[in-house]
Amino acid sequence: MSPSASWLVVNERSGSNSEAALRELEALLATQGLGVARTIEFPAQELPTRSDLEAAGVSQLIVFTGDGTLNAVIDAVSGWAGAVLVLPGGTMNLLSGRLHGEDTPCDAILERIARGAFRPVRPAMAACAAGRAHAGLLVGPGTAWAGVREAMRDFDVAGLAQGAGEALAETTGGSRVRMADPAIGDQNGYPLIELTPSHRGLQVDGFLLENAAEFLQQSFAVLRRRFREGPHERL
Repeated sequence: MSPSASWLVVNERSGSNSEAALRELEALLATQGLGVARTIEFPAQELPTRSDLEAAGVSQLIVFTGDGTLNAVIDAVSGWAGAVLVLPGGTMNLLSGRLHGEDTPCDAILERIARGAFRPVRPAMAACAAGRAHAGLLVGPGTAWAGVREAMRDFDVAGLAQGAGEALAETTGGSRVRMADPAIGDQNGYPLIELTPSHRGLQVDGFLLENAAEFLQQSFAVLRRRFREGPHERL
């Protein structure tokens, strides 16, 4: 594939997007003959749209970000006929794991692409009134910790302190969510449910907070975006 056919999207705020990691990725892309014509640094630059890619003749969009930015990229280019190459550039990289195998590094993925050892797929997704989730969907009052995680990433001490108190109140006092159709799991509800799409359908995990120890364990897991390290059950 010619360099003019590919663009790259990165996010310096994502878990793996250090300056050194970006330089290493550029070297890997060049080594495999997958150089790019343009690099878009989100959020400093706007995400490309379908019309942007079509006007530039781009046939492949390489995305080296976390799952959140990746989700926004896929939505932004909806309807485009090109291919999105997902690389693990964040903290969890759930969609990259689904597509390439869990913990598969960038060099192994790019080597497969360069020798044609791949097939394009259109993975299943979870959808709700708020939009589409390609890696996974979290629902319930426990999602209040997302704002705390952003404050941690921005080193916002005041925001962290305020957000932690608000997230604590919301998680413990907010309305719990349950699976109603089908009626599975604890019908008293959970503070957090995760829906993970796969080729088999939707995997559902309910996260439990029955005592102080479980609360602290799960809160820490959510802050690190490693939800399944907290106490939970497969529904």
